[in-house]
Amino acid sequence: MSATLRVCALYPELMNIYADRGNIAVLRARCEWRGLGFELGASSLGEALDSCAHDLFYMGGGQDRDQAAVAKDMVATKRDALHRANERGAVVLGVCGGYQLLGHNYRAGDDEIPGVGLVDLHTVRGEGERLIGNCAIETDLGTGPRVIAGFENHGGRTYLGAGERPLGRVLSGHGNNGDDGFEGVLRGNVIGTYLHGPLLPKNVWLADRLIELALEVELRPLDDRMEEAAHASARRAAGV
Repeated sequence: MSATLRVCALYPELMNIYADRGNIAVLRARCEWRGLGFELGASSLGEALDSCAHDLFYMGGGQDRDQAAVAKDMVATKRDALHRANERGAVVLGVCGGYQLLGHNYRAGDDEIPGVGLVDLHTVRGEGERLIGNCAIETDLGTGPRVIAGFENHGGRTYLGAGERPLGRVLSGHGNNGDDGFEGVLRGNVIGTYLHGPLLPKNVWLADRLIELALEVELRPLDDRMEEAAHASARRAAGV
C-alpha cells in the first residue's frame, strides 16, 4: 500500500484571506500525481486536535478580528496537541497570520494576542506602513540552497529569539520586519513565513520537500515545466 499524506487544515474557514487554500490543492496534486494517498481533515473553533492523526498541519492568514478569536481558541484547544505533534516530527506550516501564531504573542498597542509557542518569536504591530510587495528569499531545507518567491502583505513586524533560525535570507522585499534581512522561521519541521502567492503553487519544490519531511520519503521527479515557469515568473516579479 502506498503512503498517504494526512493533512489537517487549521481554521480553514477563518484563516484563508489570501487564497491560501491553493497550498492544500498543490499538496493534494503532488501526492496524487505520484500515486500517493491524500487525506484532508480540519480543526476549527472549539474542536480538539488529535496530535497523531495527521502528518502535516497547515494554517493560513486571516483578518485581525478572526485571528484574535483563533489565537485564543488555539491556546485553549490545540496548543498541547501541536507541541506533541511537533515532538514526533510532524510538519507544521504557518503562513502570515498562521506564522505569527506559532510564536509567543502578537502585540498591537495595549492588546496582546497569544500564540502557541512552538517557536521563540514575537510580533509587534508597527506604526509605519504595511510591508507589502513581491519578495524572494534564499533557504536551505536540507537539499541545498533554493529560492522561495511570493508576495508579502503584513502590518506586524516579527522578531526571532536569539536561538531561532530564519527560514531564509531576504534577496528582495521586506521579510520579517524590514530591518534584519531575514524572513520566516525554521525549527525542525516547523516552518513559518509571510509569503503568499499562494506559496506552494509558486514554489512546488517546497511542496515536495514538505511531503518528503512529513512522510520520510524521497519523491520521484515530475514534469514540472509549467510549475517552473510559474516559479520563474514569481522570481522576476521580485527582481531576482
